Amino acid sequence: MTALRDFDLEATLECGQCFRWDRQPDGSYRGTAGGKALCVSQDHMEAAMDDPFWRAYFDLDRDYAAIREALSASSPVLAKAASFAPGIRILQQDPWEALCSFIISQNNNIPRIKGIISRLCEAFGEEMEQGVRCFPSPERLAGLEEEDLAYLRCGFRARYILDAARKVASGEVDLKALRTAPLAQAREQLMAIVGVGPKVADCALLYGLHRLEAFPMDVWMKRAMKEWFPGRKPEDFGPYAGIAQQYLFHYIRTAPPGGQSVSA
Repeated sequence: MTALRDFDLEATLECGQCFRWDRQPDGSYRGTAGGKALCVSQDHMEAAMDDPFWRAYFDLDRDYAAIREALSASSPVLAKAASFAPGIRILQQDPWEALCSFIISQNNNIPRIKGIISRLCEAFGEEMEQGVRCFPSPERLAGLEEEDLAYLRCGFRARYILDAARKVASGEVDLKALRTAPLAQAREQLMAIVGVGPKVADCALLYGLHRLEAFPMDVWMKRAMKEWFPGRKPEDFGPYAGIAQQYLFHYIRTAPPGGQSVSA
């Protein structure tokens, strides 16, 4: 089939926003979300395009070309970053899975993050179609103790995972309500969880709750803001700040250093 416009499967799945997709020897990707399994490649997206769940997951119905054009017009840096990886989309992941995954991501690298999440699903997730293990619910984890998570080898993060599970399961942190709450209020509620700071909260908001105005700030983005946007704040990027962030994050991490010379 003809490849989708404004969609790059590899860039979308390899840009650090998700952890349950694995590249196969033939270049396709095998992954799971929402208790469903999928094997998909850039040139064969039929299964994703024909299934409402996967269309929503890959955000295929959003006009990223228009968003990219508007962002590019606001800054030559953004224009260059967006043109470097124009096919990145923000996945619509499960809010709880995204929150827990980014708690696990703290001071960690992607292979270890993926390993911990795989072991978490193997140990506590329900088996679904094609032998897939679902991401365990907060209710499933809420009754556990830190020693129960020793198998995960997640270290200090075990306490954070359990506190998050208990607060979400009890309703103290209402993820559904955070979809529409004012962004600052939603961030504050997430930061009531032990171990969740502004960066993890914004990752949960952007990648799990699809709050496209959220702008996670890690060391890479702090560098990008200092070098390219001195004096500007994340909210200055507008309602699609999260998409701008993803273009900039991918660009500063992966573009050849010589290609990053551009003025704001």
